[in-house]
Amino acid sequence: MSDVIVAGVGMIPFAKPGASAPYHVMGTEATRLALTDAGLDYDAVQQAYVGYVYGDSTCGQRALYHVGMTGIPIVNVNNNCSTGSTALFLARQMIASGALDCVLAVGFEQMKPGALGSVYTDRPSAFEEFDEAANQLIDAPGIPLALRYFGGAGLSHMKKYGTPLDAFAKVRAKASRHAKNNPLAIFRKEVTADDVMNDQVIWPGVMTRLMACPPTCGGAAAVLVSERFADKHGIGKTVRIKAQTMTTDTPSTFNAHDMMQVVGYDMARDAAKQVYESAGVGPKDLDVVELHDCFAHNELITYEALGLCGEGEAAKFINDGDNTYGGRIVTNPSGGLLSKGHPLGATGLAQCYELTRQLRGTAGPTQVEGAKTALQHNLGLGGACVVTLYQKH
Repeated sequence: MSDVIVAGVGMIPFAKPGASAPYHVMGTEATRLALTDAGLDYDAVQQAYVGYVYGDSTCGQRALYHVGMTGIPIVNVNNNCSTGSTALFLARQMIASGALDCVLAVGFEQMKPGALGSVYTDRPSAFEEFDEAANQLIDAPGIPLALRYFGGAGLSHMKKYGTPLDAFAKVRAKASRHAKNNPLAIFRKEVTADDVMNDQVIWPGVMTRLMACPPTCGGAAAVLVSERFADKHGIGKTVRIKAQTMTTDTPSTFNAHDMMQVVGYDMARDAAKQVYESAGVGPKDLDVVELHDCFAHNELITYEALGLCGEGEAAKFINDGDNTYGGRIVTNPSGGLLSKGHPLGATGLAQCYELTRQLRGTAGPTQVEGAKTALQHNLGLGGACVVTLYQKH
């Protein structure tokens, strides 16, 4: 498979539920921004993959028909929180295989306030086995399941390695410091680790409110092209996807009897390993990472899953400042899901937006100086994990 060029990216400011435009307007706007960034008309797009979680079938057509009605295949994608990067994964495959030369990936989400829950209550949930595992491993009645999943994973790390609760608070504080420089982030107020620790307790000894990301609305998009298409149309080839993989759960998810595995630790580790081997690089070669920090707890355990530090070393990695500017690897310069927001279908493409700008050197106040190699990690519980490695050409 050949390299794939990220020709254009677009993202709209994220917003609280009830404060955004309707889903199709957000998708349309993000798509137009990406096309403008690429210097292309919609007529050049040969195929589109559109990601969203909460919506009826063919919402992708509803959004893209306002950009153009060219008769191209439009594929609607739903893979939980990894939906946006799954759309990107499918778009990249079409280019890398040589089947197509110009493909659009777009994601959006119009969410409701409050904890996530099932929409269809008249049939078995896709999370039944995950819920059962969480119930067996975690005694936390009254705690919403998403919090129980990821808080439970953090609790597992705390018990294994003696990780203090304030390590998660420091992750959230770091996210706020980064987000204050991102005009597209939903929460731009800087908070300290003490602020996080003193916020509303939602699980004693495990989590405060600020350690969790909120439901968010938004949209983002990317235009991917082949090298020959870029040459023909005079498109810059600065940012390339060098390697990408998607993993799903293996027996260890349940057999390990560990909440870290239930929430996808092994999926992330395996995906990262495959990407590093394919690209011929390692974690020490990375300059910037956008990873799936739906909870501060998941950011911390993902440092280790991606090999940014050794197992059990995440708290030291944080304390040493190796996860921020001036440290080893800047993680979530956008502010991440914790501060930027997490509209499920848009998240993976918003990560692509940030990393593309980082490698172009156009990220403005969030810029990581000299960034040449970037990694994207997007996790969908129950489950898929997509890891993408970008390089500056």
